[in-house]
Amino acid sequence: MKFIVRLHAEITIKSRSVRQRHVKVLTGNLRTLLKPLDKSVRVNGHWDRIEVTHINDAELTATTIQTLQTTPGIGYFEQVTQHPLTEFTDLLSWILESQSERFQGKSFAVRIKRKGNHEFSSLDMARYLGGGIKAQVAGTSVALKNPQEELVLHVIDEQVSMVERRYTGIGGFPLPTQETVLSLMSGGFDSAVASYQMIRRGTRTHFCFFNLGADAHEAAVKEITYFLWQKYSRTHAVKFVTVDFSKVVARILEHADQGAMGVLLKRAMMRAAAQVADLVKAQALVTGEAVGQVSSQTLSNLKLIDQATDALVVRPLIVSDKQAIVDQARAIGVEALCAAVPEYCGVISQQPSVKVKPGVIASAEPEVIPDSLINEVVAESVAVDIREVRVNPVVGPKVYQDDMPEQAVIIDVRTADEEEAAPLHVTGHKVLHIPFFKLASKQDTLSKDTHYLLYCQQGVMSRLQALQMQEQGFAHVGVLEQNK
Repeated sequence: MKFIVRLHAEITIKSRSVRQRHVKVLTGNLRTLLKPLDKSVRVNGHWDRIEVTHINDAELTATTIQTLQTTPGIGYFEQVTQHPLTEFTDLLSWILESQSERFQGKSFAVRIKRKGNHEFSSLDMARYLGGGIKAQVAGTSVALKNPQEELVLHVIDEQVSMVERRYTGIGGFPLPTQETVLSLMSGGFDSAVASYQMIRRGTRTHFCFFNLGADAHEAAVKEITYFLWQKYSRTHAVKFVTVDFSKVVARILEHADQGAMGVLLKRAMMRAAAQVADLVKAQALVTGEAVGQVSSQTLSNLKLIDQATDALVVRPLIVSDKQAIVDQARAIGVEALCAAVPEYCGVISQQPSVKVKPGVIASAEPEVIPDSLINEVVAESVAVDIREVRVNPVVGPKVYQDDMPEQAVIIDVRTADEEEAAPLHVTGHKVLHIPFFKLASKQDTLSKDTHYLLYCQQGVMSRLQALQMQEQGFAHVGVLEQNK
């Protein structure tokens, strides 16, 4: 079995030295991925192509195709059958033996791609083979423009390769031909797609997760991150760094102005991420933000957020529509995983400002989130090799509306301001008000035999905290959703 791999178009227009480097790196990556599959695998790089060969085995072929389809730097590749360059009559017999049925009753064209010194021209060969097919296969006709079938032959020196099928690659540049970055992973569609975009572009991409208080959330984000790495960039090991941000969130909720909470949180993340980037030698931070998607992503607020650090912040999705992002998440295989992991940094404030005043940040930030706190959480961060991440799918808590257990106790995890603005009353059930950022410290006062239903306005905080309680041994935990 043989595959001819073609470089992404952008690589072919680079200088000779850069192109040679890309071919060398991509060839090495394919050897790393494919040679462990079987001792018959051979990967050979050339100026204009990479050739992959192995024994004719269906399972090995399927794995090879999947690998080539997900390796950055490949524009497209072709599965081919080979034959020595002999007389045209022999080549015609070889073609008719396997292709007659495909051409029968159809229009067709013969395309010859030739490299080397030969006594004939590409047109000579195409005319002979096309005439032979037309004469010997019933109902055929030659159509050089828009044919129903194409016969593509690569003639390289003394070898002829007939294309059986062409596959599209993901393009981009081979890893790691570009510099290293640190992607801020939340588990949502945006950060996953942004990370993929950077991997595809040839950057070694480390991952940083800011845990806002739920270990189960971290497990879910690890699951998505591991999937992206394993599918698209497993040629190079990277780090998954977890920063516990529960202390930062608590201080913001207790001391910050409602309108500035989201921007303060994002600025704190940037400040911490810049330190993590230095630790992993990353040249830039990557986020999944898009203009206008939420209040913290207006141009005014993004400017304020960027001013929190001197680090370069890269936003691959900055002008992408949400549906386009979700569509790409589906295409790369993470849609279902991301859909099960709600992001909640955007729901901390109920009255976010789309244009936070710089003076508000300047006066509040030093006291609410001092440098000492950022230094502390970064110092306590945990970095693991992505290859050592143990992924266990997270099963979400059961959602209740009208069919609540009779003895269930409701825990309202909203902030005090939210609860005061819209008090929760559930007939026949006791309601406890414990803000989500204080729930972990209050769990010792709760009985693990009681059935608890957690509630918040958006259903995001409640789900994540329910997962965290399950992890701590609370067997009867669910989420309450009120009919709207």
